[in-house]
Amino acid sequence: MRAPEFWNIRDGRESAPAIRTLLKPISWVYGWASARRIKTTQSYNSGIPVICVGNITLGGTGKTPVAAYLLHSLRRMGINVVGLSRGYGGTEKGPIPVQRHHTAVNVGDEPLLLARNAPVWVSAGRDDGARAAVSYGAEVIVMDDGHQNPSLQKDLSLIVVDAEVGFGNGCVFPAGPLREKLSASLERADAVILMKPEPGYEINDHLAAQLKGQTVIPAYLKTPPQAPKGKLFAFAGIGRPNKFFDSLRRRGGKLVEALSYSDHHPYNQQDIQRLQTLSKEYDAQLITTEKDYIRLPKSFRKNVKVWPVMVQFEDELTLRTLLHPIIKRTGVNLNKAADKR
Repeated sequence: MRAPEFWNIRDGRESAPAIRTLLKPISWVYGWASARRIKTTQSYNSGIPVICVGNITLGGTGKTPVAAYLLHSLRRMGINVVGLSRGYGGTEKGPIPVQRHHTAVNVGDEPLLLARNAPVWVSAGRDDGARAAVSYGAEVIVMDDGHQNPSLQKDLSLIVVDAEVGFGNGCVFPAGPLREKLSASLERADAVILMKPEPGYEINDHLAAQLKGQTVIPAYLKTPPQAPKGKLFAFAGIGRPNKFFDSLRRRGGKLVEALSYSDHHPYNQQDIQRLQTLSKEYDAQLITTEKDYIRLPKSFRKNVKVWPVMVQFEDELTLRTLLHPIIKRTGVNLNKAADKR
């Protein structure tokens, strides 16, 4: 789904939209149900460290690049780390390991991206996925999403927050973008990874006040230094497509068109034909995100350029400090592990 504009309108900036007021009672029920489920569910203890990379809001914040970074870093240390995802958008309910023949139709786009860094298990039930991963020798689990999923006990909960939009209007879905009450969600978090659009970005006072008392790790998504030359026809079906378009523009990209789709959009033949036709009319190169690229038919990918991103931490020392107890539990030498990272 695409986030409605009123999700980002706070009280005090302008009058609250009437639709938000109408949706408030549903939000109370949704929030109550989430809180009750989290409180009453008995979490499964997998016996190995579990790192959860989650968020508080609906939509894209940069979770997957953070999870990919953790998988890559821990793997380099010689730790048998595995990713765990529910495989949103895929048909497989699992638990199954992601394999080469799988596509986004089977397991979703995010597991395919994570599988470039380490083995990944897809499972609708996170506890079942953890059991399967442990039975195959996993030493550490990195969950992509799942902060509001109480079925699996977590050892380290990292929340990724978009520094530009923060927590929107502060209301719970559907009146706002929050998955649950903000205070409850932050209370269960060990640290907040604050994802900035670029290095040195200053967050607003409202978000700073909301994050007061939290361990905050500033970060940003590192991109190539320069966008491809020539006219570009950009398209994306992610949580916030404008972040991708703005990133291209900041790197000098000449966008003749920026076409948005819903998050995790499954590209069909009609979409492909439309993209082909429009790019020819504009005489422009098609370009998209890695997450979108992996959802395109293989036969069409040769016509599309990819704009890769990777997370860059401005305070990696704090993150390493949080990871040390987990690395220590695996028996890996911390000094050698730090050198390898």
